[in-house]
Amino acid sequence: MPPSTPPAPSSPASALPPFGLPPFGLLRNPVRRYAWGSPTAVPALTGTTPDGTPQAELWLGAHPSAPSLLSAPDPDGSGPRPLDELIDADPDGLLGPDTVRRFGPALPFLFKVLAADRALSLQVHPTRAQAEAGYAAEQARGIPPTAPDRVYKDRGHKPELLCALGDFEALCGFRPAADTARLLDALGVLPHWAAALRTRPAEAVLPELLRSGLNASDEELAAVTRALHRAAAADGPYAASCAAYARLTEEYPGDRGPLPALLLNHVTLTAGQALYLDAGVPHAYLRGVGVELMANSDNVLRCGLTAKHVDVDGLLAVTSFRTGEPAVLTPRPLADGTEERFPSPAEEFGLSRLRPGATAVRVDLPTPQILLCVSGQARLRGTGGAELALPAGASAYLRPGAGPVELTGPGAELFRATTG
Repeated sequence: MPPSTPPAPSSPASALPPFGLPPFGLLRNPVRRYAWGSPTAVPALTGTTPDGTPQAELWLGAHPSAPSLLSAPDPDGSGPRPLDELIDADPDGLLGPDTVRRFGPALPFLFKVLAADRALSLQVHPTRAQAEAGYAAEQARGIPPTAPDRVYKDRGHKPELLCALGDFEALCGFRPAADTARLLDALGVLPHWAAALRTRPAEAVLPELLRSGLNASDEELAAVTRALHRAAAADGPYAASCAAYARLTEEYPGDRGPLPALLLNHVTLTAGQALYLDAGVPHAYLRGVGVELMANSDNVLRCGLTAKHVDVDGLLAVTSFRTGEPAVLTPRPLADGTEERFPSPAEEFGLSRLRPGATAVRVDLPTPQILLCVSGQARLRGTGGAELALPAGASAYLRPGAGPVELTGPGAELFRATTG
């Protein structure tokens, strides 16, 4: 985000919620219903009754299109308020002066629970410089923000980190060229792709193959589809990956996305493992449930597995064509042993996992944070006798510098989102 101007003086108390600024408050979080979502996973986490429709994402944060509602631990009848409106009313109080100086008067991250029954679109995110240039160019061309062919919705980049809550399948980054050539040989398809990957530098040939896959003929797509289903049923080294690619042809019939997907690593995470996705890395989440933390941007360039706009030239311009195995992350224990931090270079966000016991853990920070309980039950205690129970599926917003705030919860597991 661009540097912010100096923050305005705090709004008068009358502009704030009647309960003022408690150290923490319960969040009520909106559900986003996309066709690829699971109808049962989010209700199972939050203890609600499934309604038969896909519930793809639970959003925790202050994104203006779907902000969480923040209430006090002991509300006085005024009702919860949208978190983005509360931040607008008093950015220093809700974010802290340091966060406002670094990122401007907005929460710099968006926290989600993602529940996929089928694949999300194959996509890439731009760097901040690419986003700023793309946004300016589309503004100059007069493309409305809601136009279906609008790519850059804001000036921000969108690094993201996903931690699996169970088995989670994804595609992530370009597979080493020699391995992709062996896969194509085993399938008996696209021999010209395999030959190019063996004889030319990967960074030169991959843009051509990506474009070729997105423009494949019906005959090429049908041949690849048949080969994938054969390989998925066989007991070979690529059976699991081919089964994942074959599902894409069933979930998105006629879509060309499965062809460029063949160039990408197929990875299965187990609970507690994570992927960090930086700008330029092509990826797609295939199925599973996880917590996702990202910079608060909506800039996505899609390259298949979608009915939305695909800008091939724009996609190629921002994609990184480096090859290699995906880096699967595990959290690193902090000093007291109750918290583990996932390594991430992002400035906007940081993710950690907390497993508090009967002994209270101090969780107040000089930055804003969101706590999400995913199992068991935890309890927050703060100044002035404030208390808040967090059963599985519940979440809380903690304003910066509100301490001392203590967390307990034998058997509970929580994820904490903060700035980086």
